[in-house]
Amino acid sequence: MRPGISQMSDFVQSKTPQSLQEMEPILETLNDGVVVADESDQILFVNTVFEEMTGFSRSQILGWNARQLYHRAEEFAFAKALNQKAKEMGRVREEFFLPTKDGGRLPVVVSLRAMHLPDGGRFSIVTLTDISEQKRTEEKLRAAIAGLEKYQRDIEQDLLLAARVQQSLAPEPFLWGALCVDTFYQPVHTIGGDFGFVRPSEEKHLNLLVCDVSGHGISSALVANRIYSETVTLLGNRAPLADVLRRLNSLVIQNIGTPGFFFTLAAARIDRGARIMEFAGAGHPPAMIVQPGHEPRLLRSQSVILGTLPDAVDADATLHTELEYSDRIVMYTDGLTDVFDSRGEMLKVEGLQSFVRDTALLPFGEMKQGILDRVAEWRDGPPVDDVSLVLVEVR
Repeated sequence: MRPGISQMSDFVQSKTPQSLQEMEPILETLNDGVVVADESDQILFVNTVFEEMTGFSRSQILGWNARQLYHRAEEFAFAKALNQKAKEMGRVREEFFLPTKDGGRLPVVVSLRAMHLPDGGRFSIVTLTDISEQKRTEEKLRAAIAGLEKYQRDIEQDLLLAARVQQSLAPEPFLWGALCVDTFYQPVHTIGGDFGFVRPSEEKHLNLLVCDVSGHGISSALVANRIYSETVTLLGNRAPLADVLRRLNSLVIQNIGTPGFFFTLAAARIDRGARIMEFAGAGHPPAMIVQPGHEPRLLRSQSVILGTLPDAVDADATLHTELEYSDRIVMYTDGLTDVFDSRGEMLKVEGLQSFVRDTALLPFGEMKQGILDRVAEWRDGPPVDDVSLVLVEVR
């Protein structure tokens, strides 16, 4: 049997209040370490758990001044500050490092309470809860969080690079023969699934295309980039627009297609003299041709969405239309039409059509921003979808 208060040295026992001696059985049943010291910081009692926590036996330290427990001056200063706080407030609870016999430091929560005796004396009861397991868990959690933060930084750097690459593929405004082209591209996230394509073919035709891949973010952007690279090849080889749609549809179904995935696009080809335009759309919002002061004409898709059905492209997929001087062509993705106002009403194609009609009265260089501003004024809140916009003016 380990010595308790009843087996203290006569000197220590003589200084121990009778009430404290009577508490011994209770203090020994606690799962926390317990230290009792008098008003001069002399240790009067430690329980078995305290011995196990520190490696000190009570036969060694009973009668010690508490200062003798500490290896470091700053630790003792902290303990003294806690003691003073307990005197002022009656009790205190703090995290602390408890010195051990082998020179270690055990993380604990220390609760210190000052007790007053009828004769005016005072003693302190200190309970110490071992939180080493909690600290190990916290350290593992901090390491895991640090790893996740590094992983997130790496992902963000990769996304920034991917965004620069994707932005570099976006068409730039330029003048080609009798055609003036203006463009806009904005992903809702860092990278997106929309893209626009504007490129001459052998100085005979100008190819235009806008595409919208379902979903947002990395997966959509990867698929969009794959479709883009195939589009470059097909249009560069002057493939008929209907064949472009069929080839892209087959590519995605055979190599990428998954349930619920699809894409839409609208493609146009204008001859050098800007007199004839071919158009082919698949599940895409209609392109518009507008003369300043007139209602825009709509060129609707003849085929359904791509990436799901092998026969999605209609046999008569291509439309032909004549162009006139000052005609303006507007091709876009549904990030401009599928927006809602504060009442929950969608802008739709009809709403965008009115914006195109109004902004066609502006100089061509101001029309793009005019459309974007009007859509932003209609929309309640920030954009929720990618946006691609291609404008062409016949001069």
